[in-house]
Amino acid sequence: MMTRTTLAVSTLLGASVALSHHSDVGLDMDNATMIEGTVTQFNWRNPHVYLLVEAPDANGNPVEWSVQMGSTIVVTRMGWDRNSLAPGDRITVGVHAALNGRPYGLIDSIVKEGVALPTSMGASTSEPLIAVDGTPTQAESVAGLWIADVSKLVNYPGGLDGFFIAQLRLTDAGQAAVAEYNEISELNPGASCIGLPTPAIHVMTNLYPLQIEIDEANERAFIRSEYFDEERVVYMDGRGHPENGERTLSGHSIGRWDGDALVVDTALFADHRSPYQTGVPSGSQKRVTERFELTADRTRMMAEFVLEDPEYLAEPLTHRRELIYSPQMGFSEFDCDVEATRRFLPDGG
Repeated sequence: MMTRTTLAVSTLLGASVALSHHSDVGLDMDNATMIEGTVTQFNWRNPHVYLLVEAPDANGNPVEWSVQMGSTIVVTRMGWDRNSLAPGDRITVGVHAALNGRPYGLIDSIVKEGVALPTSMGASTSEPLIAVDGTPTQAESVAGLWIADVSKLVNYPGGLDGFFIAQLRLTDAGQAAVAEYNEISELNPGASCIGLPTPAIHVMTNLYPLQIEIDEANERAFIRSEYFDEERVVYMDGRGHPENGERTLSGHSIGRWDGDALVVDTALFADHRSPYQTGVPSGSQKRVTERFELTADRTRMMAEFVLEDPEYLAEPLTHRRELIYSPQMGFSEFDCDVEATRRFLPDGG
């Protein structure tokens, strides 16, 4: 019987399903350990679905592995549901195992009854939705549901943390904060179901659609992501940011129209220990400017942000990506579960 075998693996663009509230710190991301065993639990919760598998160790003694998957939203879009696995199922699962020897890992592959189950999103969202008459579905404005065209994310390093590690240039204070940070500890806001404010919603559009709603009657707009149920109110009535206003997780957003483009300025962010999933904090000087503008064919939108935080970032970060109008995707509640979110901690929460 197979126990544990380690195989070298490669990571494909957009293939990881672990893109949620913590990075791959503490896991062997260069190799996959193969485990053959029996499902004992299949926990369908957010921010991660967890699979518990009992398998023999090298000495034949039973060990229960905790295997992390993506959120229920992500794995549903892969084709899974809460009945895809059940206690008693025999499976072979490949995991990126914890480096400290703990029976915990991130799923890489899974086979049930000789059939491989999907563990990546693929590139199915890289084309506009085609209407009944054979033409691409067009948006009337930037309002609607939008998902990233992953085929256009050239040299994308993968993962929220990978993106920001590659892009951010840090001050001495930012570098010191990273050195003091332990991702797999109580310092991680994700351990308490605290989400990540903008611009995380931009980076996560390879997995979670961004939703814009325009409320013209009340001179407001709303920007939402399924990811940790992020929602911002954008005031479109000409007001500025309040002096000495309350600082909140999502900040205070004001917007204006530049032709057909929606421009949003967000400030007054509350302190956050790791808004980029890298250990770089944000504080009172953080500011994000966003621009959302339809392409000429109105099937896509260019989404751009400029991130500034001079206390921790040595220079502003500008990023621009192409999103596809995707009204067919639907929008789901994330509803982070505290017990599930803490399983990544060394003591399992």
